Amino acid sequence: MDAIDRAIINNLQGGFPLSERPYAEAAASLGLDEDELIRRLEILLAQGTLTRFGPLYHAERLGGALTLAAMKPPPDDFERVARIVNGFPEVAHNYAREHEFNMWFVLATEWPERIGEVISEIEKATGYAVYNMPKLEEFFVGLRFEA
Repeated sequence: MDAIDRAIINNLQGGFPLSERPYAEAAASLGLDEDELIRRLEILLAQGTLTRFGPLYHAERLGGALTLAAMKPPPDDFERVARIVNGFPEVAHNYAREHEFNMWFVLATEWPERIGEVISEIEKATGYAVYNMPKLEEFFVGLRFEA
């Protein structure tokens, strides 16, 4: 990442304009033109530097729910299980960890009771237990890069 990419990530985390030309407005605030901002975002996504670019909704405020879940698939079955888990639209993101619980993912559902249903569906589809770890307290952490 260069200084411009870091500035893009730092600035756009705080919000995105709601206007007829939001990319143009965001680009102008960064001293870029609209096409350059879009091109850089596409590259950051293609490289995996950014895994997604879009709105973040507070599921609970909208009447839904979210939870952190973990699994312990054996390493030789990890990829198969990850494909199945990632196939559920309720899986917000999924990541591997070097730990007994080697797969962690966030479930976001439209209704609170759907959390248990999705967990059951994932267990049935994968053959492995899903450990539900609902949040007890919420923390907000920002990520900023030095320019």
